[in-house]
Amino acid sequence: MNALREFEVLLGSWTTVGTHPALTAPAHGSSSFEWLVEGSLLAWHFDWQPPGPPSAVGVLGRDDASEPCVLLYGDERGVARIYQASLESGVWRMWRDSPGFSQRMTGTISADGNSIEVRGELSRDGSTWEPDLTVAYTRATWDSARGDAG
Repeated sequence: MNALREFEVLLGSWTTVGTHPALTAPAHGSSSFEWLVEGSLLAWHFDWQPPGPPSAVGVLGRDDASEPCVLLYGDERGVARIYQASLESGVWRMWRDSPGFSQRMTGTISADGNSIEVRGELSRDGSTWEPDLTVAYTRATWDSARGDAG
């Protein structure tokens, strides 16, 4: 059983360019996705060049009996968060509802799987949403486990 089959499109390495309301210029970085446990746990490494957003690590998994997935997130500041996540029909979503700081991200994956545009938003009151981190992913390499050429 592959509990995370829909997330296989993310496997491999990506270059990233991000914008954020607090940054005066686009931030550059890289991201990679690899199996920790084939089909069950997916690791996400996100590295930004200074002065970009914090570099982070996430682990994506799912209980066999429930939807959606859960992403455990931690970054270099010591921040730890739990997000819900889904990926359906080329749309990758992550969200967390937390008093004082809710977030939601929606990513659109290109038809060829080589680019992703993710738009983030945050809410401090649970009803008013404002722009947050937006990231453009461009595939650098495919994961060899997929059997695709880079």
